[in-house]
Amino acid sequence: MKNLSTLILLTTISFGCTNTQDTSMNPFFTEYGTPYQIPPFEKIKEDHYMPAFTQGMKEQLEEIDVITNDPESPSFENTIVELERTGETLDKVSDVFFNLVSSNTNDQMDSIAAEVTPKLSAHSDAISLNKKLFSRISTVYAQRNDLNLNTEQMRLVEETYKDFIRSGVQLDESSMEKLTKINQELSSLSVQFDQNLLKETNEGFNLIIEDENQLEGLPDDFRDQAAKLAESEGLSGKWVFKPTRVSMYPFLTYSTQRDLREKLYTSYVKRGDNDNENDNKDLAIKMADLRVQRANILGYDTHADYVLEDTMAQNIGRVKNLLDQVWEPGLARAKKESEEMQELIQQEGGNFKLAAWDWWHYSEKIRQLKYDFSEEEIKPYFSEVKVLQGAFDVATRLFDITFHERFDLPKYRDNIRTFEVKNLEGEVIGIFYTDYTIRSNKGGGAWMNTFRSQSKFDGIQIPLVMNTCNFPPPNEDGVVLLSFGQVTTLFHEFGHALHGLLSDATYPSLSGTNVTRDYVEFPSQMMENWAREPEVIANYAKHFQTNEPIPLELLDKISKASKFNQGFATTEYVAASYLDMAWHTLEDKVEDANVFERQTLDDLGLIPEIASRYRSTYFAHIFAGGYSMGYYSYLWTEVLEADAFEPFKEKGIFDKETADKLKKYVYSAGNTDDLMTQYVRYRGAEPKIEPLLKKRGLDKF
Repeated sequence: MKNLSTLILLTTISFGCTNTQDTSMNPFFTEYGTPYQIPPFEKIKEDHYMPAFTQGMKEQLEEIDVITNDPESPSFENTIVELERTGETLDKVSDVFFNLVSSNTNDQMDSIAAEVTPKLSAHSDAISLNKKLFSRISTVYAQRNDLNLNTEQMRLVEETYKDFIRSGVQLDESSMEKLTKINQELSSLSVQFDQNLLKETNEGFNLIIEDENQLEGLPDDFRDQAAKLAESEGLSGKWVFKPTRVSMYPFLTYSTQRDLREKLYTSYVKRGDNDNENDNKDLAIKMADLRVQRANILGYDTHADYVLEDTMAQNIGRVKNLLDQVWEPGLARAKKESEEMQELIQQEGGNFKLAAWDWWHYSEKIRQLKYDFSEEEIKPYFSEVKVLQGAFDVATRLFDITFHERFDLPKYRDNIRTFEVKNLEGEVIGIFYTDYTIRSNKGGGAWMNTFRSQSKFDGIQIPLVMNTCNFPPPNEDGVVLLSFGQVTTLFHEFGHALHGLLSDATYPSLSGTNVTRDYVEFPSQMMENWAREPEVIANYAKHFQTNEPIPLELLDKISKASKFNQGFATTEYVAASYLDMAWHTLEDKVEDANVFERQTLDDLGLIPEIASRYRSTYFAHIFAGGYSMGYYSYLWTEVLEADAFEPFKEKGIFDKETADKLKKYVYSAGNTDDLMTQYVRYRGAEPKIEPLLKKRGLDKF
């Protein structure tokens, strides 16, 4: 069984419609009969999901009844381990559905999401609020020090007990009823928020250009992508740009048409804030208020207090202290960057003040002036295929694993790649999927997920791990070229994948990425370090046409520019983290989402030339993705990874002794022990913030 907190989180992602059918034809009710028990995607139809969810929930409740009615005294094996065994069918259907509704959805899948999400929330509550079950768990917990448990077993007992406590199992019946209703409503609102955002992005404003002269400055391959998109939408001879990062960022960077930059940017930041049927302002207010109510029922003043109790940070004071330490130097740097750009505007004869939609354009100009290279100059050296191979090579050198592409394993789309992952003995330790290309039925951003988590308590279960990104489509040569930011994204998500693939836990609820939110980004951000190392770049950065390695002088320029624009990058991120914190330290209901957001950012002193990375109305991380009061975690884990990379900088980026420790105590350990204890075992001490400030170039401010 997935741990209860994970199950509750998964219900916030998405799901519909019930049809009676012959259960023998439903793939979720039988052994898959495929290599490595990979889901047989070609056999799974939309009509299979709801019956499988329904049956899976029924089966799990029956399994819970067996545990609670066991006449034997509660023990680790008959209570904690048996609870871990429950929900096999539900896990099977959930793992497939949650992945596909995020990466390959359609109207029927969205309908299923809306229907099943509150049902799953109620199901989770039926387990986590089961007092009879908790009584048995509590008995084992009280006896845990006398049971001769190993470290992982002790961790499983303590985490299970904690999950039930935090779910509200000790509440009275009236409070439980209120809590259950709130949980169901929150899960439904979360799905609605996410679906509204997808519709706003895909069906809302499109920048349609008919005059080729208005494409001035745009790279040829980017123009071609826009033309293909226009053709696919019945607009042949025109060019279409959507309010997505993949489309917007290059347009803002290279377009010389300031009015068009403003239109596209404005459409992006207005998503969910257009007073239409897809508006998210009231949803954000409702969700924040319901979270306060839930926190109060559970005995906490705010949602932040509730969430942070179960994190490395532990309390709001430590989160705020971290953000404050980075905000001041980051904002100081951003103001200097803004002044530089304003000077350039004046030098060029521009009679206007730098605005948010100008930042990418003028920062790119300054980068070219300072470092004598552009993103377009380096992109031909970063083909998706070669970058991925570069990531594989890093993993091989660090962790003694290899990747072997298979073309005969089940997959849900033709353009997905599948790889066997093997150890030095040639044993398959996992299956890795990549789904990289942007499309309209895929959620925005990038993420890692699993079709099955690693475990070995009931036989060895190898993990089935997926990376999903939104990279541009292939160019005319059939090659996907990446910006260096997208290269970093690929390595980041690959770090998450390694966390799942290298997992060596006994119990699935403690394996892989089943760790706290402010730790889970550590292994992923750690991998970004190798993406930026000149030795590694030289290995994978080869021209897509000539296969010539990237010139050393260009490599040197990339390295020197690594701290460029860090004021902006730091400020927009930390502003979003403060916004998340503001929503979740509330004790009273917000009246107007826009007024609340504006006041929060104004109080910070955020300059108008920079917007928060996410506005409330499209902040899916906190309103649809399980990161409420958790967006700070990227910065928290960046402190970990910057400190953790120091030994590699001292001893060599592939130092074997350091790599072995990193594998053992970070990538393979999952949640089998206290997370800070595991970090200290690797590093020898708790992390310091100085390496992070130095890495971002903020140590001089």
